[in-house]
Amino acid sequence: MQGSCLGSIKSGIFMKTCNQDFVDIVGWVRLGRISASTSWSALFSRLWLVVLFCFALAGCEMQPPGSERDVEFERLTSRAQQVSITRDDFGVPHIYGKTDADAVFGLLYAQAEDDFNRIERNYIWAMGRLAEIEGEAALYSDVRARLFMSLEQAQQAYEQAPPWLQDLCDAFADGLNFYLATHPQVKPRLLTHFEPWMPMFFSEGSIGGDIEQIPLGGIAAFYGEDQNVAVESSAVANNGLLVEPKGSNGIAISGDLTESGHALLLINPHTSFYFRGEVHVVSEEGLNAYGAVTWGQFFVYQGFNEDTGWMHTSTRLDFMDEFIEDVTEIDGQLVYRYGEELRPVQVSDVLLKYKAGDETLEKRFPLYHTHHGPVTHKLNDRWVATKINWDPVNALRQSFIRTKLANHAEFREMMDIRTNSSNNTVFADTDGNIAYYHGNFIPRRDEQFDYSQPVDGSDPRTDWQGIHEVEESLTILNPENGWLQNCNSTPFTAAGEFSPRREDFPYYMAPDPKNFRGIQAVRLLTAGKNWDMEKLLDLAYDPYLVGFEKLVPGLIFAFDQEGSTDPDLKAAIEILRNWDLKSGLDSTALTLAHFYGLHYGRWGQNPLALSRSALIDYFGTTSPLDERLAMFSEVLANLTADFGGWQIPWGEVNRLQRITGDINQPHDDTAASLPVGMASGRWGALASFGAKRYPGTKKIYGTSGNSFVAIVEFADKVKAKTLLAGGQSGDPLSPHFYDQAERYIQREFKTIAYYPDEVRARAVETYQPGLR
Repeated sequence: MQGSCLGSIKSGIFMKTCNQDFVDIVGWVRLGRISASTSWSALFSRLWLVVLFCFALAGCEMQPPGSERDVEFERLTSRAQQVSITRDDFGVPHIYGKTDADAVFGLLYAQAEDDFNRIERNYIWAMGRLAEIEGEAALYSDVRARLFMSLEQAQQAYEQAPPWLQDLCDAFADGLNFYLATHPQVKPRLLTHFEPWMPMFFSEGSIGGDIEQIPLGGIAAFYGEDQNVAVESSAVANNGLLVEPKGSNGIAISGDLTESGHALLLINPHTSFYFRGEVHVVSEEGLNAYGAVTWGQFFVYQGFNEDTGWMHTSTRLDFMDEFIEDVTEIDGQLVYRYGEELRPVQVSDVLLKYKAGDETLEKRFPLYHTHHGPVTHKLNDRWVATKINWDPVNALRQSFIRTKLANHAEFREMMDIRTNSSNNTVFADTDGNIAYYHGNFIPRRDEQFDYSQPVDGSDPRTDWQGIHEVEESLTILNPENGWLQNCNSTPFTAAGEFSPRREDFPYYMAPDPKNFRGIQAVRLLTAGKNWDMEKLLDLAYDPYLVGFEKLVPGLIFAFDQEGSTDPDLKAAIEILRNWDLKSGLDSTALTLAHFYGLHYGRWGQNPLALSRSALIDYFGTTSPLDERLAMFSEVLANLTADFGGWQIPWGEVNRLQRITGDINQPHDDTAASLPVGMASGRWGALASFGAKRYPGTKKIYGTSGNSFVAIVEFADKVKAKTLLAGGQSGDPLSPHFYDQAERYIQREFKTIAYYPDEVRARAVETYQPGLR
């Protein structure tokens, strides 16, 4: 065909696809599979594709063979033939490849089928190109990304990676590029071609450095037009009560405490909904991992294989520091003091593009670095450099190796790579081992300095002194109590009375406070026995809300002491007095308590500058009694104004809704939604459902919390049950866009297909990439 004929569609794969469509249609007729349930639109779409292709062939001359694009496409087509994808009845892709790289090729192809939009958005953001699609306001997100890695540095990191990791990165790019080549109807917002060095940017987050913890306000104030503005350090916290907690729950139970004698593992990340998909990826080189994968990454992030399971929870361990630099200018050169010497500030620049209406404009920014790291903001007119772990090659190495290990000894060896920055890890295996690792990347510091605040970068004693060995950190292996938990809280309760002791470790290793979820998890685990998968699910969905243990009685006490003639106030207090502090669809008490807690957090006095659980308890024990009653009266008035009355069951206001495939979901009180009985993690809900109001809504809609949940039993054959919020696909037209929503609300987990016979029994469709 001539270059203009059929656009970028490649004739070889297209002909093969059309031939297969024709064969499929004939086969359906012969086998009697066309019935009332047949998707006639899909049937005629595939037949119409054949007709269109025939017309195209009749009207076009064939392109001379051997063009560079055709050679590349034939290479990708040949690679695709090494991969098979089976979709089960929930749309979960089971990807099979001959090599690990083949499996990664199929994994990225399958991810793109499910939600290319999120893959592309993740890489646009990670590479510092967000302003090209979102406009000038996103420029400082891009500046932040480029402060920590340039495009050239990402390319160099790829070149320095071991050959096996380069192969995986090549497969990553090939899988996505083959998807785009075979889906010309997909129109990327920006990235029309993926490169093998791109994963070096997206080792970011919980597996590498965590630049999202560096406030954009400081970046904008320092690198923006008003560079004299000082902003608060990222070490300065607000009360946190109005922000939905981010984190996860991980629990491991030894076979000594289970009915079956096999270890159990709870995998319960609390992320934004649809942040990760569910996959099963297998190769003939020993890969057989099942679990949650972040869109665009090529490894199972939280999951299990036949022998081991791993759950990551966000840590509060101090893994990043801010250094106040003493910067001056001498003879036109910026220098900073370090001990007795003056060192030059490394000055570079970056040219960034941004969208402005229908135009694309450019803006150049200077970038400043000291040996501590990039300069990210000012504090009291002093420059501040932020140092984090940034080692993308080893972060990717560790993340993929983790998925293929056979026992705890191998897992422990993998942890020696030490690039897992912002995670704790809960582990279990088929040998009956359970283990807990509090963090992994832990800088060694001089304890005379307070690293919870910015430190003096001119004093060499404040520099990091290497990285702690794993054996120096807080780890627990097979504790006598037989269980381990972490719910983003202190490690000193991770194994009950058999937990590590705070005095044995540097303060910066475990500044994590207790939280309500952790308190409830310990209570339930301590009381439990004869555990099985269902009992562990009961624990994971326990409705009791520890966060109201002091807040609600404190309000009732204020009413009893102060009194009131308001009949509505008295009636509402009586509802709370009779409440068992459990969440549920029909609970009016939870509606009252939830909005009371949030309203108090927004408007109540906080003289001790407390945050999160400490502030909630303060409002129930120490705050003025009249203030408590005033806040609650305002809540009743607000509920009446919004809903016509304050006696509202929780399920009427707390909703799940998925209208579109947009990353930032719209919400609409007039559109269909589902009632949810779960509550926010801020109140101690183990099964967290983070809901809030959106523009134009009175009801609150959940968008974070329980997202992917799995219960795993490491028996002779591994068994697991899983659940996603919503569904596997980001396409509203897919049957798997919202097919797990009711199951999510009702706690109806699906049993996974893991072994080949199980996958075949549940198979709905099996195909090679490009031939679906």
